[in-house]
Amino acid sequence: MQLGFIGFGEAAFELSIGLKQQGFGEIVAYDPMWNHPAYGSLVQERAEKAQVSLLKEPEAVLSRVNILIVAVPADKAYDVSHTLKPHLEESCIYVDVSASNPEVKRSIHDNLKGKGVTFVDAAMMGPLPVYKHKVPILASGDGTDAFIDLLSPYGMDISKVSDTPGDASAVKLIRSIYMKGIAALLVEMLEAANHFNVDELVISSLSETMNGKSFEETMNRLVTGTSIHAVRRAVELEGSIDMLESSSIDSTMSQAAKEKLQRLSKFNLKEKFQGKTPSHWSDVINALQH
Repeated sequence: MQLGFIGFGEAAFELSIGLKQQGFGEIVAYDPMWNHPAYGSLVQERAEKAQVSLLKEPEAVLSRVNILIVAVPADKAYDVSHTLKPHLEESCIYVDVSASNPEVKRSIHDNLKGKGVTFVDAAMMGPLPVYKHKVPILASGDGTDAFIDLLSPYGMDISKVSDTPGDASAVKLIRSIYMKGIAALLVEMLEAANHFNVDELVISSLSETMNGKSFEETMNRLVTGTSIHAVRRAVELEGSIDMLESSSIDSTMSQAAKEKLQRLSKFNLKEKFQGKTPSHWSDVINALQH
């Protein structure tokens, strides 16, 4: 088994370091910045540290591997697949770990059809410097089973989502709505709490509310309750927004939340549910879609 990377940035570097520690054999890579006057030395230093053979042409990598991990920026992933396509060896497993959206992943898969290669949409679900090659990976596409069979023995944590390219990336990007959104919301909340010198009280109060139940139970309660109280909660947020703006604190997240609640109120869910809180979040989502 031969493994190669196209793009040798942080992802490829950390995966290589971990795999080498597990006794993996030869790894080769190509990065277009390998001889860049500013960044070339970093690429070369990483390759040396990870015991990876850095090659000067992508074709040289493709001719030697049966597993190809393409770790390039999301906006370059599709074009890179076009560039690599003529040089791909039959039976190669093409693994795209970019943060591209599901449509791009499906387009890459379609672009490679007819080359005798299989495709894996791989979504890395944790910090690589922490997990290295053991980072949890969700994978979808027709090459997923072989990808798991070949690299799981080296400690890689790969879970199959489906045989459909794009499904794994969909999970990651949808999860990011919450993870990135909640981080931005917390910054806005903490900025206000700090301004009014009530940091500990606010955090303590929220901890008491949030720590008592599991994430799923809390999510269910918040979504179902909001479905019938959207109007009132949007009005209540107005007070929070006024407070922030009067203190010259950015209210972007609160404004967005208010607008979302106002949009939700237009579905008249309180009337649809006859004023009773639905039992499950899926009841709310289904009502929004029908």
